Amino acid sequence: MTRTVSSVVVTFLAFVSFVNAQSTLTVSGKITDSRSNPVSAATVALLNTGKASVTNDNGIFNLKNIVPGKYTVSISAVGYAAISKEISFTHGSSENIDFILQDADNRLDNIVVTAQKKEEQLQKVPFSISALTSKEVKEYRLWNAKDLTAIVPNLYSANSGDERNVASIRGIGTTSYDPAVATYIDGVNQFTLDTYTSQLMDVERIEVLRGPQGTLYGRNAMGGVINIITKQPADVTSAFAEINVGNYNQQRYEAGFRAPLVKGKLYLGVAGMYNKRDGYYTNTYLNKSFDKQNTYAGNYYLKYKPADKWMISLNLKHQANRNDGAFTLSGSVDEAFENPYKIQQNAKGRMTDNTLFSSLGIVYSGNTFNFSSHTAYQSNLRYYQNPVDGDFSPLDAVTIINDYGKPWNKVKTWTQEFKLNSNTASLLQWTVGTYMFADDRPNKQATHYGEDAGLLGVPDVNFSTINTTTAKSKGIAFYGQATYTIVENLDVTAGLRYDYEHKQYNLMGEYQKDGDAPITTLADTSAAIQYGAFSPKIGLSYKVAAGSNLYATYSRGFRTGGMTQLSADPSQPPLYEYDPEYSNNVELGIKNSFFNEKLHANLAVFLTNITGVQVPTLVLPDAITIIRNAGKLQSKGIELEVSAAPAKGLQINYNLGYTDASYTNLKLSQNGASVDLDGKKQIFTPDVTSMLSVQYGYYLGTKQHLKLVVRGEWFYLGKQYFDLSNNIAQNPYSLLNTRFGISSKHIDLMFWGRNLGGKKYIAYAYDFGAVHLGDPKTYGVTLGFRL
Repeated sequence: MTRTVSSVVVTFLAFVSFVNAQSTLTVSGKITDSRSNPVSAATVALLNTGKASVTNDNGIFNLKNIVPGKYTVSISAVGYAAISKEISFTHGSSENIDFILQDADNRLDNIVVTAQKKEEQLQKVPFSISALTSKEVKEYRLWNAKDLTAIVPNLYSANSGDERNVASIRGIGTTSYDPAVATYIDGVNQFTLDTYTSQLMDVERIEVLRGPQGTLYGRNAMGGVINIITKQPADVTSAFAEINVGNYNQQRYEAGFRAPLVKGKLYLGVAGMYNKRDGYYTNTYLNKSFDKQNTYAGNYYLKYKPADKWMISLNLKHQANRNDGAFTLSGSVDEAFENPYKIQQNAKGRMTDNTLFSSLGIVYSGNTFNFSSHTAYQSNLRYYQNPVDGDFSPLDAVTIINDYGKPWNKVKTWTQEFKLNSNTASLLQWTVGTYMFADDRPNKQATHYGEDAGLLGVPDVNFSTINTTTAKSKGIAFYGQATYTIVENLDVTAGLRYDYEHKQYNLMGEYQKDGDAPITTLADTSAAIQYGAFSPKIGLSYKVAAGSNLYATYSRGFRTGGMTQLSADPSQPPLYEYDPEYSNNVELGIKNSFFNEKLHANLAVFLTNITGVQVPTLVLPDAITIIRNAGKLQSKGIELEVSAAPAKGLQINYNLGYTDASYTNLKLSQNGASVDLDGKKQIFTPDVTSMLSVQYGYYLGTKQHLKLVVRGEWFYLGKQYFDLSNNIAQNPYSLLNTRFGISSKHIDLMFWGRNLGGKKYIAYAYDFGAVHLGDPKTYGVTLGFRL
């Protein structure tokens, strides 16, 4: 595979060597603020060209070797609202153009996103997408991906207590190790629930794409995509440090540095984070804090520009989490609310979770097209240093063990993507590419039955059943998408993707009496499956007026199929095939920008039909999830997003999401009998998500060097269910957050509080009744420095 990748890159280098002979020009200008003062360290970029310049102390920028044509230019600077404008450059030796930036307090950002694998303005993307800037990530105090709940309409990220990303968008959620909402970090798919870094650190932007995104993103994007983009080094030197302390002995430290080692050639970026806190729970049986967290993370970038049109990026990320008490579960709903944040377990269940991520990116920005290659390797080692309590009680009855050494439970994933796309604003915009992957998941896990196992009806004591599963998969995909301007203001988009995947499974079962050698109960058994999936997309976009775009789109996505593992349930045979799950979505929407970017108002309605629904069943006491294709699901709803800057220093954000997701056909076997669950609501899907944030900044003194900031946030989540029978429910509830303090150009001092009312609510529950409560009231102070 490595030889294939190298051959493709070498062939491409030879192919593009002759396309550089077109005439070019130099574009220069000056960036000033509304008071005619020059703005230094502003970034001026021509989208989709790789061309960018940073202004000097006089606000002057220079862009060299620009081919005449139509472009979108984006200008951003700290403390100012980002702007984007469409500009045409004609033939000649030079062009001069000036821009004026408004203070960030006076208008909204014109955000640039890469949702369609190209750079474009957020408000012009013809489907539902939300984006949070680096500034907003700080203002919302987003430390973890699960904190995104309700900040984006119809997004719910369940807090399972073990740092996994159990996300749901519009009723399509993660119910197995293969997610239905794909998460990408710096362009690389976080392949499974395990190979995922949950902590948010040094973030440049977060994009949430709602609805199936199968055409460009492929497998496991049937509900949507979460794109997390971290800050990368450039020709501007910057540094930051941040200290957070709070209740529950919360301590979080972050620091980073980005700079050109050789200006215009070589760049370095380094960021690190350490987070710790005591547990929110108390294990009253052991009289100890439970769910104590310690997390280390790092993000390292080295970028090299060997020639004007080329950029090579090397990135390394890692995250190490230690959780003393990974599964903070009460035995029932009543128990959780009668004794909140208190459990009784005889096993501590210390979890070690190490994730490594490395990638190599090669980008060529040509005069007529762009090429990129992205090679990535991910690994995750996740195991329990101490057994996990499987009966959630003081009994020595059931524990889960998976500490069998590093060869086991270490997930390894390799991905490779090649992409070609157009680079200027011509009548036809296109993207084509291919994607390949290989994934290896060796899993070995035991269920141990202790001295008290007989009290649960187990006929034997002091023994283990050991299940071994090795799953290997590989696949390849080809995709293409194009947008064509039919007539002025009317665009049509069409795309198609084909994914092929092959999976190989090996299973083995063993019985081991304490102190004895294991006895094989199921000899090494293997099986393989393969399948393909088409993911089409078609859409229309019409510019109704300046700043208003109407769109209609159809898209399809899928979640990969697989085979069942070995479990203790004889009614669930191992190596039972389940097929991919498909979603077909129709969406209508309108996006509006009013009053010179002081008001954004977006509205969308959607209807999604899901076939071949993969229904999870948690088999106890093994704690193994068995998947079956068991029905059809329909999800329909509406989304509203409003952002406003009505007065200097005042910013208001409001969103509302409504989802009606219910099964139109669902027949399950429970306790040997067939159960009809038609009409039942989808799990992990609040029928309403709503959020209102209001922030006001007031400058102290006439020189505007020091600003008082006050912020409030209100979240509302409607009724939702946690089991397919809809017996475990959480009624609607509201949460209140706040943030206030002093901000200057280089220093921030902020006080914050979350869930100020101390609301107790179910954040996650298993279908057998075990419950994890949402985070309690927390508060603290942040001291930040930046250069």
